[in-house]
Amino acid sequence: MKKISVSTLQPGMKFTEPVYIEGNNLLVPASVEVRKKDIERLRSWGIDVVQTEGDIIASSRSKGGLEVSPPPAPRPRDDEAEKNVLSPEETGLPEEQAPDPGAAAQKKKPGALSLMDVQKNKGAYRSYLETIEKLDQVLTGIGEGVSIEARSIDNIAARLLQAVRDERDSFIGFILGGEVSGHEMAKSSVNAAILSALIAQELKLPNHKIMQIIIGALLHDVGMLRLPREILDKRGGLSETELQRMKNHPLYTHKIVSKELLYPEDVGLIALQHHERWDGEGYPRRVSGNAIDMGARIVSVADAFEAMVSRKSYRNSMMGYQAMKNLLSDNSRRFDPDVLKAFIQTMGIYPIGSIILLNNGALARVTEVHGDAPLRPKIRVLIDEFGKVFKQDDGDLIDLLTEKSLFIAKAVDPKELNKQGE
Repeated sequence: MKKISVSTLQPGMKFTEPVYIEGNNLLVPASVEVRKKDIERLRSWGIDVVQTEGDIIASSRSKGGLEVSPPPAPRPRDDEAEKNVLSPEETGLPEEQAPDPGAAAQKKKPGALSLMDVQKNKGAYRSYLETIEKLDQVLTGIGEGVSIEARSIDNIAARLLQAVRDERDSFIGFILGGEVSGHEMAKSSVNAAILSALIAQELKLPNHKIMQIIIGALLHDVGMLRLPREILDKRGGLSETELQRMKNHPLYTHKIVSKELLYPEDVGLIALQHHERWDGEGYPRRVSGNAIDMGARIVSVADAFEAMVSRKSYRNSMMGYQAMKNLLSDNSRRFDPDVLKAFIQTMGIYPIGSIILLNNGALARVTEVHGDAPLRPKIRVLIDEFGKVFKQDDGDLIDLLTEKSLFIAKAVDPKELNKQGE
């Protein structure tokens, strides 16, 4: 395969064999001219070299400057069209067509957009909010030393699992949309439990194990309630002694779960090990690999994603796509690769509710993901390529798995859209 420097490419060039960007990612077929925008696209992607088995043949551009319009060339394929797009090697999933940012149209002023129209999901939203409030009451009781019956936590877990099965997409949207303020520990724990349930279901774990994982996720941080307020509320860095006490919170959690609430060790291990790392560099006991309980491995991924997408007092939230990208750059350091893969398959690289820009300039919201095709979700158009705004979810519903001419160019931060629309 010959390598051709992009700097030597000229509009109108043709080759006797197809020209590829990388591997099997086609730039132009044999005997089809390279267009100016093809070259610009390569440069915008930071690609310096293309490959071909063929030779350069005569250009359709005459010496007099006249130009014969070339036949339309198929869109190129490139799994790393945008630097922020994850490659198949990073995702561990099948190769797919990827974004074409060079073809994206100019930005339009979209008006205020939200991730989730709560009015259309009143039942699901009420269930989500009630779950947070009920768990907050349990956590408050534990923090105050009040005796709590495990049955009350079991009921929360059972209702949550059923709600996730009935309203999966809505609950993911609530997590990413950040609709609830206050009850921070309870909200974080409920969100982690929802995500843990989704991963456990994707891994096809038995129902009783899924229930244990949900309970473990709901309680995974209760040991924090036994730390001094001066550590929890401290501004700035912690001292070595304070940091060590903070790292001991899984031990406190394990004691609460196993000794006070009398849960079996399967739940206790989730509490104890959710900060352990796949490479053995975690805490409190530096356990590694398969020695870490499966439930703890699942909660670890869910907890990390939830922390990134939720607004904290000390930092802003991160959009779902960027959080997913951060997880996938782990390279088997912190997380079990199989658990991460299951998380991608259930959430998609662009999670439900994500706002995305298409290669034709349209803006859309992800409504459903394909587990075996995480870069090709179903989407609802919010602003079409002509600038028409759809405010009542009446834009076209498009399945990118079948609509091969469209690609996701990039993820868009909803907060930036709202600013533009003000």
